Amino acid sequence: QVQLVESGGGLAQAGGSLRLSCAASGRTFSSYSMGWFRQAPGKEREFVATISASGRTTYYTDSVKGRFTISRDNVKNTVYLQMNSLKPEDTAVYYCASTNSELIRTRISAYDYWGQGTQVTVSA
Repeated sequence: QVQLVESGGGLAQAGGSLRLSCAASGRTFSSYSMGWFRQAPGKEREFVATISASGRTTYYTDSVKGRFTISRDNVKNTVYLQMNSLKPEDTAVYYCASTNSELIRTRISAYDYWGQGTQVTVSA
């Protein structure tokens, strides 16, 4: 059974930083691309960032480019999301997810396993 467990969420001030982690188990972590998504109250879940299985390729939604960095450690079976220069509009529940492909993916339908989510709140 595949499990994804996020951690690292919390409260930050605008301009501050947070680092999210997602520990994976139950499948060969290094064979699959990973992604981060977020869902704000009253809004649909949206793509944030993705990283290929090897870690060599990443892709971000425009609103976080230059502020967020996705990375992975295939020895620790963990994917990270470093969030800098946080804005109040980054407030959301953040989810990590795993695809069944080694290539980067941005569509929600490409992801077959999801974590439970971690809350990120950014105050003005």
